[in-house]
Amino acid sequence: MTPHPTPTRRWPAEWERQAACLLAWPTAATDWSANLAAVQRIYIDIIGTIVRFQPVMLLIQPPTDTAAISAALADATHRPSTYPVYLLRLDYDDTWCRDFGPVGLLRGGRTELLDFRFNGWGGKYTADRDDAVNRQLVQSPPLGEYALRSIDFELEGGALETDGCGSLLTTWQCLHRRHPALSRETLEKRLMHYLPVSRVLWLYHGLLDGDDTDGHIDTLARFVRPDTIAYQACDDASDPHFEPLQKMAAELTRLRTEDGQAYRLCPLPMPKARYASNGQRLPAGYANFLFVNGALLVPAYDDPADRIARERLSACLPEREVISLPCRELIEQRGALHCIAMHIPAGDPTDDPQ
Repeated sequence: MTPHPTPTRRWPAEWERQAACLLAWPTAATDWSANLAAVQRIYIDIIGTIVRFQPVMLLIQPPTDTAAISAALADATHRPSTYPVYLLRLDYDDTWCRDFGPVGLLRGGRTELLDFRFNGWGGKYTADRDDAVNRQLVQSPPLGEYALRSIDFELEGGALETDGCGSLLTTWQCLHRRHPALSRETLEKRLMHYLPVSRVLWLYHGLLDGDDTDGHIDTLARFVRPDTIAYQACDDASDPHFEPLQKMAAELTRLRTEDGQAYRLCPLPMPKARYASNGQRLPAGYANFLFVNGALLVPAYDDPADRIARERLSACLPEREVISLPCRELIEQRGALHCIAMHIPAGDPTDDPQ
């Protein structure tokens, strides 16, 4: 009898086909209590845009009444061609799905979900309910048939960036702060054990003021194609970001693709400085964009740089619709589009060797 081949295990890039996008509805118990109505309207706009391209799974925190949410979503998604919104009632601490949501892999054409430990960005915030979300997600539709593997290792989705071809891009500052006892070599071995990657590309410079994630890669540099990286730049020598982001840009020029070629680089402009009520600068930038099927959603801050960022990303992705979505209220809590959403990869039967 001929044995079946072992199914290929692969971590797809975010621009590959997605089954759905996971978000969590903001309530008074989350970060958004001070500006809740405005943020909820933004969420409705974001969801209404995403469902033009793919389904949305929306976590609803009990005992929130879903009737008003359903009515608002119906108004925003009234077009016949839109995809469904699945309302999932389960408990969570906050709405940063990118960091506590499942990391999706493909194994033999089937989607496999990894549940890393989440402890509120190194214990900064309460996160026990966030950490339990993924185990509840796979107990009911639409993820009820997905395999989930829980891993006792602290790792946040916003700290990880892949090209879909075996390369992982991340920042030393973030992962070292989460695991200060581990050497770079040990961290690399752990990452390559848990994730199907063949190499880790480290950035040692770059941090946006006000970023309480300790330098997540999704605020700094992102793959948009296997050979292309878009990154947050700063050309103003008087800006405190200038020196660290210039050093990061120099690091990116030294990185090489797996076949030894320099990456094509797409610098994104820096929006004008925005500040919280306590005077702290907020980490506004354009690298926190979100891929959905057939489109790219880009943060906008009512700033002239919004158009420049959209045009530069459109030049990298001419086959996609590039859409700016308002994020001024979101950045008040130090996050934007990518931070609030976690994509679920779609399985591809053509990848199944059996």
